[in-house]
Amino acid sequence: MLANRFVRLSVIYALIGMSLGIAMAISGNHDETPTHAHINLLGYVSMMLYGLFHKAHPKAAEGKLPAVHFWLSNISMVGIGIGLFLTFGGMPEAEPLAAVSALAMLASMAMFAVIVFRATK
Repeated sequence: MLANRFVRLSVIYALIGMSLGIAMAISGNHDETPTHAHINLLGYVSMMLYGLFHKAHPKAAEGKLPAVHFWLSNISMVGIGIGLFLTFGGMPEAEPLAAVSALAMLASMAMFAVIVFRATK
């Protein structure tokens, strides 16, 4: 079920984001704060909201668009996480990965908007 897949992945992102936050606190190096924030907001919060929406509107998960949305949002999230982590970790050459992934995440949110508007006519 699509809703459960979003919810399960959201808590994985939460664990990753929180672990990064704890690692920054322990080390005293907060260079990865933007990475931490993006993982928590886009990974945990957005994915949880996607899952809860699909739980509330099960028919919205039917068809090809919701499946494409699921994969694009998660692939984008991984790209954003890695791209930002490397960029803020001192590898500016990873910035294009973060930028392309952010644009893909925007496209996935546009897909979600279509799904929401179709389901809530």
